[in-house]
Amino acid sequence: MDKLEHGVQAFAASVVGLDEGIFLSSFHGWTPRDIVAHLIGWNRHIVRGAKQILSSELPFYDVDPGPDYSKVNAALVRQYGDTDRSVLLERLAESAGELIAFLRPIDPGEWDRDFGVRHKGEKLTVKSTVDDLIADYDHHRVQLEELSANAV
Repeated sequence: MDKLEHGVQAFAASVVGLDEGIFLSSFHGWTPRDIVAHLIGWNRHIVRGAKQILSSELPFYDVDPGPDYSKVNAALVRQYGDTDRSVLLERLAESAGELIAFLRPIDPGEWDRDFGVRHKGEKLTVKSTVDDLIADYDHHRVQLEELSANAV
């Protein structure tokens, strides 16, 4: 839980530190705005997906995600289409709060329990799903920090 909270906070700080022009500029096919939007959505997707894992079901986003979850991510970027950084950061904090509030009461034994859910041969657990999200936060934070450093 601490890793998730720290990851969200560190990512948000990297967004706050971006120059306004950079926030809406494209790099590698994404803007920082797009990255924030997709993480807002993934916070909410993980709540629904973890519920499905706990019920021995494949998370809905794994059914037809497209290459590297491109279909899922494109839908999230459209869904959370604001361009106002402060609005997006509020939504990010809100969605992360929803995710953390959902995860806290889950029995620790359920986090890594095998509910028989597989995707591309990999065992899916609540823990592995949350770990993937934490890694995504860290990956994008590093990207934004590098982008900011290179803009100076």
